[in-house]
Amino acid sequence: MTQQPAGLYLKLKERHGDLIAAVEALSKAARSSGPLDEKTGHLIQLGAAAAIHSRGSVCSHAARALSAGATPDEVHHAIIVLTSTIGFPTVAAALSWVDEVIEKRA
Repeated sequence: MTQQPAGLYLKLKERHGDLIAAVEALSKAARSSGPLDEKTGHLIQLGAAAAIHSRGSVCSHAARALSAGATPDEVHHAIIVLTSTIGFPTVAAALSWVDEVIEKRA
């Protein structure tokens, strides 16, 4: 299943094409600058997205991690390990968003 960009992202891309192209190029450069595989990179970004309460990014990186070979248990664990760092309420919210992604893929 291919992850489709969110509507807001598509609007931003339409309105600010040069900016989004630069953001996409930066993302590609960051991913290729080290030894981490795609799955691990998305799990890290998933954790960061959870920490900043970004529902859209949590859903996006959960779906991308799953597409890159992560299991639902790995996606859940990537968030659960943050409990002592970002707090249980934030973790619980992120887990609920991830569950929505996993349920849609089932």
